[in-house]
Amino acid sequence: MMTHLLLWGNAYAQIIRNGKGEVLGLYPLMPDRMKVDRDDKGKICYEYFVSDSDAGTEKQGIVKLNESDVLHIPGLGFDGLVGYSPIAMAKNAIGMAIATEEYGAKFFANGATPSGILEYPGTVKDPEAMRESWSKGFSGGNSHKIAILEEGMKYTPISISPNEAQFLETRKFQINEIARIFRVPPHMVGDLEKSSFSNIEQQSLEFVKYTLDPWVARWEQSIVRRLFNEEEKKKYYVKFNVDGLLRGDYQSRMNGYAIGRQNGWMSAKDIRELENLDRIPSEDGGDLYLINGNMLTLNRAGAFAGDEGEEEEPNEEVLEVEESSNEKPKRRGSDRTHPIP
Repeated sequence: MMTHLLLWGNAYAQIIRNGKGEVLGLYPLMPDRMKVDRDDKGKICYEYFVSDSDAGTEKQGIVKLNESDVLHIPGLGFDGLVGYSPIAMAKNAIGMAIATEEYGAKFFANGATPSGILEYPGTVKDPEAMRESWSKGFSGGNSHKIAILEEGMKYTPISISPNEAQFLETRKFQINEIARIFRVPPHMVGDLEKSSFSNIEQQSLEFVKYTLDPWVARWEQSIVRRLFNEEEKKKYYVKFNVDGLLRGDYQSRMNGYAIGRQNGWMSAKDIRELENLDRIPSEDGGDLYLINGNMLTLNRAGAFAGDEGEEEEPNEEVLEVEESSNEKPKRRGSDRTHPIP
């Protein structure tokens, strides 16, 4: 169905339910046989053309389906009914790539020899026979044979060489152009010209974030909307797990696990599950969440600071008492003045 979505811009599947309305299965439907429209009441309805060549069918005809009977995942569209085909929207870019490939195939099938003009100084009685004789003798596998021209005949090549036509550059550009339609990084289609060990991992992460995530969101929303009833929507949700595609290199993963382990939001069992390793039993400490013992919560830190402030006041009082007790008593009359004899 994802292939249908990328090529036609829409993916359809018939929803098979039992008498209770529970989903029993999904049957993919071909997008090129589906017609989506609105009825007189504004509700979306589907008409699907069944061919006699389909498995399990004997007669061809049109089957009408209600909106609740079809899982429809649309691509980019503007009418609220169907998505537009990326292939149709980019037909010129794809057509140019096909034309370039056909040109290269014909050029090399001709032995990499350009076409040209045979000049004859007189009058040719049967030009078609001469053209056929020349093509049969000096094209394809015979393109590298030596030609002998008689009676003043002259051969002049007229086609542009692949070098002058920038054949390789054009092909490379068209590869990137088509990859750009589907938001695929160039290195994933074999173009490593601008990729290096320092940026290829970042490009892979961007592929998940900017290419896969929008499609994943469409799938998740469509599945919840069509396959869940109102009660189930309150209890369940659909989530595609793309964590495996976001895995970094070994050192980065270990550093991330160490941070999670030291800050108490990952246990040894959690880490081993992410690395596809056997779990550590709970009795052996696999479910323990550890934190740094030197860390306190903010409210406890404030209380601790208040306790320290209360202890400082008695110390100051004791110090003042000690200072007052250390002062020596003055003698009587020590302040009197005596005349100089």
